Amino acid sequence: MLSLVCGGVGLGSACSAPQSGGVTVSQSEESMSLAEYDIARDLWLTRGQPREALDHVLEAIELDDENAEAAHLAALIYLDFCRLSTADCRLEEAEKHARHALDVKEDFREARNTLGVILIHLGRHADAVATLTPLTTDILYRTPENAWGNIGLAYLEQGSLPEARQALLRSVAAQPDFCVGYYRLGLTEERAGRSKEAIEAYTQALSAADGRCTGLQEAYAGRARLLSRLNRLDEAQRDLQTCVRLDKHTAAGRECLGLQDQHQSRAAP
Repeated sequence: MLSLVCGGVGLGSACSAPQSGGVTVSQSEESMSLAEYDIARDLWLTRGQPREALDHVLEAIELDDENAEAAHLAALIYLDFCRLSTADCRLEEAEKHARHALDVKEDFREARNTLGVILIHLGRHADAVATLTPLTTDILYRTPENAWGNIGLAYLEQGSLPEARQALLRSVAAQPDFCVGYYRLGLTEERAGRSKEAIEAYTQALSAADGRCTGLQEAYAGRARLLSRLNRLDEAQRDLQTCVRLDKHTAAGRECLGLQDQHQSRAAP
């Protein structure tokens, strides 16, 4: 039977439960850690303030290094920095915190998927596939499409197109509304030289989930790119206009602006 060790702490009193390795975390510290985690989550997800969120989530881990949710959130925030700015990208820190979350909670399925994504970004594609594969046969993992989709991305990034296609087909079979899976399938078909199949996949990406994925800018860019090559310029132009309207400052937006310039040059007398 687990016994509690009680005693005075600071200005109040608290009870501590023995942790692994003989380390104890007071109930007050555990509660403070959870509170810091909640603040960090709100700052990141609701207010869009990743730097402030990172401060709070690291404090949560400092207060209780058994807080697996906080470790996972830290990994996600570090990964988000890579999306926002190359200069601020800290993939090694993201990997460290994702592994910490899994060390604390071995069956933390979402953290395993996050670790796989980080390994893809690090270019360690074989490690990513090995990390993600157990999720595809885990009956308790509720979103197997994410694991299959990321396995497909890992194979795509290393140039293994048949394996990428197979994994991505599995991802959209598991979840027919998985827009990102269709988009990555489109990329795979495009790189394999199957333009018709690629256009169909990009179209599926934009029409899946009852239209909730119409903001997937990269899919407009991909479809427009192929339509332009096929000289279907009117169709391509509609996609380019939507792509630029969504955001002209992203990589996809800049590509769409460039394609629009090419169209204008071809139309000029």
